Amino acid sequence: MTESLYKKSYFSRIQELREYAPETCNTFFAFNDQALAEGELQAKLKELIAVAVAHITGCPYCIELHVGNVKKQKATKEEVTEAIFVAAALKAGSAAAHGVNALNAYDGEGTDNLYQASYFNRLKEFAALNGATFDAFLDFDKQAIQTNYLTEKEKELIAVASAHTTGCAYCIDLHTKNAKHAGANRHEIAEAIFVAVALKAGSALARSVNKLNAYDD
Repeated sequence: MTESLYKKSYFSRIQELREYAPETCNTFFAFNDQALAEGELQAKLKELIAVAVAHITGCPYCIELHVGNVKKQKATKEEVTEAIFVAAALKAGSAAAHGVNALNAYDGEGTDNLYQASYFNRLKEFAALNGATFDAFLDFDKQAIQTNYLTEKEKELIAVASAHTTGCAYCIDLHTKNAKHAGANRHEIAEAIFVAVALKAGSALARSVNKLNAYDD
């Protein structure tokens, strides 16, 4: 058995997939290239989104690749860090937001519809249930999304992509509206989402090099 399950050098095996599933592999890489190509959004912002999403999927190969790519796009370490903390806030936020479903389940409330926009209003109940922790989370969330090295629009686009990665319906609703308010148009939001799609699929594909290692063992 291979002792180290993740090494940079393993990623070079990705090209072997063309041998086993050539058409599918080629169509994925064509899609991935298109999703990351400069369009309504600059390539630098797309790579910042990619870095953020990679930290949600937890793919070490994706992190290594896209941090290198965004560095080539002249992103600063501060900008990269801010993108990562937006992702962290959205990943934590999805758990907090789903807490309203937990309240419904505990109380035996709600209809057959597990997701309604109005359920999100119950989030404030956590202030009474666990005030100190809830307030600390809100402070972190506010700080992570606050404008600094990245603009409000850039952070909200990163948040939209992150929300589509976590799959939180409440977060998608909130941050899509926030992005629109910050000046993002439909095309920009769509491009941010497709970066997330590419990275989410790419994390599965990248990890296939571990499959190759495991199969060869």
